Amino acid sequence: MAEAADFQGMTPSPARRWLRRTGALLAAAPLLAGFCQLPVAPSAHAAERSAAAEVSGSRTVDVSLDTLSPRVPSDGDKLTVSGRIVNKGKQTITAAHVGLRVGPTMDGRSAIDDAAQSNPYAGTDVGGKYVAKFAKLAPGVPQTFSISVPVDKLPLSSDGVYQLGVTLTGRTAAAAYDQILGIERTFLPWQPDAADTKTRTTYLWPLISTSHMTAETGSNEQQTPVFKDDDLAAEIAPGGRLQQLLALGKNLEVTWVVDPDLLASVDAMTRSYRVQVNGSSTTTTAGTHQAVAKQWLSELENTVENEEVVALPFADPDLASLARNGKTATGSLSRLKDATTVAATTVESILHVTPSTDYAWPANGAIDPSIVKVATSAGADTVISRSDSLKETGSLPYTPSAARPIGGGITAVVSDARLSTAFQGDMTVAGNSTLAVQRFLAQSLMFSLQVPAKQRSVVVAPQRMPTASQAQAMAQALTALQDGNWSQSADLSAATKAKPDAGATTRVPSAASYPSSLRKQELPQTAFDQIERTQDDLDSFQVILADKSRVVTPFGRAMDRSMSTSWRGRSTDATLYRDGVEAYLTRLTESVGLIDKSEAKLSGRSATIPVTVQNNLVQGVDRLTLRLTSTQPSRLSIGDGAYDEQPVAVSGGHSQSVKFTTNAHANGRARVVAQLFTEDGRPYGPEVAFDVKVTEITATVMLVIAGGVLLLVLAGFRMYTQRKRAAARQATHESENAQADGEDEDTPEASAAESGAHEPEHPSDRSPDTASEITDPSGTGERVDR
Repeated sequence: MAEAADFQGMTPSPARRWLRRTGALLAAAPLLAGFCQLPVAPSAHAAERSAAAEVSGSRTVDVSLDTLSPRVPSDGDKLTVSGRIVNKGKQTITAAHVGLRVGPTMDGRSAIDDAAQSNPYAGTDVGGKYVAKFAKLAPGVPQTFSISVPVDKLPLSSDGVYQLGVTLTGRTAAAAYDQILGIERTFLPWQPDAADTKTRTTYLWPLISTSHMTAETGSNEQQTPVFKDDDLAAEIAPGGRLQQLLALGKNLEVTWVVDPDLLASVDAMTRSYRVQVNGSSTTTTAGTHQAVAKQWLSELENTVENEEVVALPFADPDLASLARNGKTATGSLSRLKDATTVAATTVESILHVTPSTDYAWPANGAIDPSIVKVATSAGADTVISRSDSLKETGSLPYTPSAARPIGGGITAVVSDARLSTAFQGDMTVAGNSTLAVQRFLAQSLMFSLQVPAKQRSVVVAPQRMPTASQAQAMAQALTALQDGNWSQSADLSAATKAKPDAGATTRVPSAASYPSSLRKQELPQTAFDQIERTQDDLDSFQVILADKSRVVTPFGRAMDRSMSTSWRGRSTDATLYRDGVEAYLTRLTESVGLIDKSEAKLSGRSATIPVTVQNNLVQGVDRLTLRLTSTQPSRLSIGDGAYDEQPVAVSGGHSQSVKFTTNAHANGRARVVAQLFTEDGRPYGPEVAFDVKVTEITATVMLVIAGGVLLLVLAGFRMYTQRKRAAARQATHESENAQADGEDEDTPEASAAESGAHEPEHPSDRSPDTASEITDPSGTGERVDR
């Protein structure tokens, strides 16, 4: 019966089902417990194994290679290697010694990359007396070493790049036998004889900084510039980044690539300048580094006197950001062209050399068709790219020369990515710097050995703003390279004109291949919209100024700085800078405007209304028109209609009242609007609106006045007729008396004179029925002529 319950089509009893489920759960419990422990136990064991691996085997001792001299040895030299070792384990190491191992030659540039990344074991032990011995190495206690070995004792044969290993061999209590407990690898270039055909190497030496000057200038005649910080002084001071670049570069054969904005900023520091306090646009302090600025500029001028100088467009605009996010903003491309024009004049006036402005340098040398189009729109005919952007897709078995025609008369100078990025790490650590220099030299030699009989040109375009330690590493590598036997220095113009390799890639990569990491650093479209808005405000403002150059030049350069490549990775700082430029321009434009008016009262048919224009700038303004408009011309008209206009010119620091004639037609309030306009008809500044209360004389009063006048006229006429009759009677009476008495009669003229002497005076002309102008007090700040 029990088995029958499990057959197909038969239903087991409830009791049997309960027993089966309970048994299954009990059987599965240990398995479930094991599964629950799986994520924890193996992970913990893996962590323990990982921790143990970090302090065992060849990673027990950390070996740092601090110096290697000479970096490119020749026959008869003695190779000296020095560095530091630290026992990272928990056991003391005994019977230890540091020695050298030399591996086989590398078979290509990619092999060098692989060896640097995978850090493989290096070959033959030099051994013998060329070791540094240590009786014991306590845990965590650093020790230094130095080994010198004649080059002829090293297993070096044919020209090439050899792998060089520095090893620490010793014993521990757990393993009482010699074993390699630490190792560091590097590369040793070997070409003791001069090559028949040398590679022409062009190294770009960039003098570029971030933007430091604001749009603000002083109100004095010299227009004292205002800096947003004093960081530039630290860069050009002894030991500073730019001072180090200049001091190192003057002893090298390089092509100088300068941002004219840097030159203009340092030049401004040679005179009086101000610095914002904690980024405040209202509080500044006097700059005090004039001597440092003069010294740096003087040294730079002497250094580049006979050298090739390439000038980037002013403030080094971000070409990729312009191409992708700035083309829709009106005027962005014209700003780029203006920045290119200003670049040449700036360099010439400060360094007294004629720079080349034929080159455009997008960030990291990354290009696509839109970047190339924008880059060359300002007149450049050469784009500095990089080989990790314009990648080789052909079948060339070697790295081609830098110059490539990419169509439309444009040349791409493709810098070598391996050499250009060699010093982008932390070079403050001596070990990192040594390894970077040796890897740079190894790649350079391997470049030449690819096709020894064919002369090619290679261009190195390092990071735009190398640190002082990076610059020192670059200089060490270049010094060794220029003392080597396979390379010769060449200017950028020579590399540009070199004959291109027939099989080299000339197709510009698509926009889709542009690195996303670089795209995230671009200036957004809102940045270019804000720059466009600022430019529009500047255009409206400058037309009213007597001296446009006082604002056009500093604001034009500030907007160039707003597009700088130096803002990449600093989006917040970029926004604050643009906001500061826009806010300062707003403050200036608001310095010229109308003074607010209170309600005016008009008692009568006509009066004049004064409107005051105030100019708080240091220079005069003109070419402004003030328009006064009545919103109710049926009640109050301005001049002969709804509005009237008058030209305005106000000297700096003054105000000017402009009077408008008004005519009242009905009682009540009338809204009046005052607005300034530029000569091209664009409104300037906010309008000022105020009410005019009209209290015109009523009709009843006019009838009373007219009746009074009529009564006066009738009274005068009556007096005249009465006097005339009296005079006639008097004349008749006198005639009769004269005839009777025989006396002489008076002459008609005398009678008339006598009669006229008593004739009443005529009324004077009617006086005006209103005041000549509004007599109410003017608003605050107004000046009204009475």
